Amino acid sequence: MDMTFIVVIFLIGFIGSFVSGMLGVGGSIIKYPMLLYIPPLFGLAAFSAHEVSGISAVQVLFASIAGVWAFRKGGYLNKSLIAYMGVSILIGSFIGSYGSSFLSEEGVNIVYGMLAVIAAVMMFIPKKKVDDIPLNQVTFNKALAAILALVVGVGSGIVGAAGGFMLVPIMLTVLRIPTRMTIATSLAVTFISSIGGSIGKLMTGQVDYGPALIMIVASVIAAPLGAKVSKNMNTKMLQMILAFLIAATAVKIWLDIL
Repeated sequence: MDMTFIVVIFLIGFIGSFVSGMLGVGGSIIKYPMLLYIPPLFGLAAFSAHEVSGISAVQVLFASIAGVWAFRKGGYLNKSLIAYMGVSILIGSFIGSYGSSFLSEEGVNIVYGMLAVIAAVMMFIPKKKVDDIPLNQVTFNKALAAILALVVGVGSGIVGAAGGFMLVPIMLTVLRIPTRMTIATSLAVTFISSIGGSIGKLMTGQVDYGPALIMIVASVIAAPLGAKVSKNMNTKMLQMILAFLIAATAVKIWLDIL
């Protein structure tokens, strides 16, 4: 690995992980397209879709736990929601990540594009006011949360994401969880999901260890910084940034597929 390669991969990991900590996603919504398209711009060899999904799966494991650590105080982590969604998404992510080895490169990208479109649509749906609800009085439909987490786990496991970019819209729009609790809790569920996703990718030989290690180092540094910024940002602004990022990624992926 030459210095250009190390710097480019580190910056991709840093930017994606900063966004991860700030918005409560694993960061793959940013890093997946960046890993696909940015290295060739610097004359570096392009990663395949399977390689990108493998690197993302392992990296998200570290980015999410670093973000959770930054949110550990303040009552932002909903332990009941983490338990119900965490178990379901762990099962789903293992199934999806293991099964992804049987899909073509285009198949992986199509699944990713479909997930991004669904998440983008959900982010633009008008949301009822939930940020005024005291954090210790938040309730949710437990069965619905578990079922949705299982579905997200399968889809996100296929593309090497931990599902944070799907979990956030679901928590905000369907389960009606306050924004800051959504961000913190999503990171915790994302961490659990990434365990199953990482195991599946490692078992099927889809992880390039060199780039993955570089991105892990970037994650541990950047994710807590993003979480710190998130605590001081307006919740509507946080929602708008995530909606824009998801929509832009969906458009780019589908333009390339079509």
